[in-house]
Amino acid sequence: MPGSSQGTARPTPLHDLHMALGGKLVPFAGWELPVQYEGILAEHRWTRESASLFDVSHMGQVEVSGNDAAGQLETVVPASLQSLPEGRTRYAVITNDDGGIVDDLLVTRRADDIFLVINAARIDADLTWFRSRLPALMFNYRQERALLALQGPKAADALSDLIPAALELAPFAYGEFELLGVPCTFSRSGYTGEDGFEIGCDGPAAVSVAEALLARSEVRPAGLGARDSLRLEAGLCLYGSDIDADTSPVEAGLAWTFGARRQGALAVPGGARIERELANGPTRRRVGLLPEGRGVVRGGAVVLDASGHEIGEVTSGTFSPSLGVPIGMGYVATEHSEPGAALQVELRGRKVPARVTPLPFVPPRRHQTRPT
Repeated sequence: MPGSSQGTARPTPLHDLHMALGGKLVPFAGWELPVQYEGILAEHRWTRESASLFDVSHMGQVEVSGNDAAGQLETVVPASLQSLPEGRTRYAVITNDDGGIVDDLLVTRRADDIFLVINAARIDADLTWFRSRLPALMFNYRQERALLALQGPKAADALSDLIPAALELAPFAYGEFELLGVPCTFSRSGYTGEDGFEIGCDGPAAVSVAEALLARSEVRPAGLGARDSLRLEAGLCLYGSDIDADTSPVEAGLAWTFGARRQGALAVPGGARIERELANGPTRRRVGLLPEGRGVVRGGAVVLDASGHEIGEVTSGTFSPSLGVPIGMGYVATEHSEPGAALQVELRGRKVPARVTPLPFVPPRRHQTRPT
């Protein structure tokens, strides 16, 4: 029911604004968040055409400090963090002893510390993992902070009068500016495949920041539903669906996050499995799937080869508003993972023909830095 408060899920600092805007609130990862306002299709298309504002305050914001924090983090995160320049953000994963993924995250090097954005459902697990492996570092979970994601091709236009300095940020660059007198952090990043900004501020100030952005003609509110269909079109993984503790970064197609220097000597938990899969290839790979017809194949659906033998599983599926067809992601045996491979997926007891397709389904349209 639109506007209802459900269960004991925790409200974000924007809860009352969501209610006032008619958001349909649902529990998600322990938080109460809007799944939609005017409708998922409309919000998805508006994000692709203009700009949408998402409340992502449920994500964990963690400050990491201590001697050689980047170097110590490299012992559990196989990305090149020591080479990450100040004011830059990098997508990465944390690995476990079996070479699976503890979580995926954004890592930003700031002047005095390292700043992490981690998945809401993984906050406790991540902090426990970090503190057990890196006892010399301090991890400060800023749970009082809000985080907004302004996403879409007109996101920069929406900020042009409010905070023009933010427009100078290159993709995955970080800056700190005041917006209407409110100290905010800006990262030119997001999880929709569009240009955009993730804007952090203290919780009590988040409503005035959100209202200022929503007052722009380019910006409308959007919920979790559109965020999920956008990230799937962009071929991006959702933790708990497309990646988890059993999935290796190589199987998931995320070995690019390591950087060339790390791939030569992966001294991280599960490094032996990861190096073996880098050298010999994994037994299964994450692929894009295009099922025939109009039926939407959801996570958990079985994938079969042309002869009907089970070879994998769908992990995410939706109807693509941009392409006008159902799309899905999943894992299949490596010998069936080449683009164009003819497969089948189970849909409500039927076997539906499907074809492997390259990811992303919709090419990213991130901001291009002008040459100097």
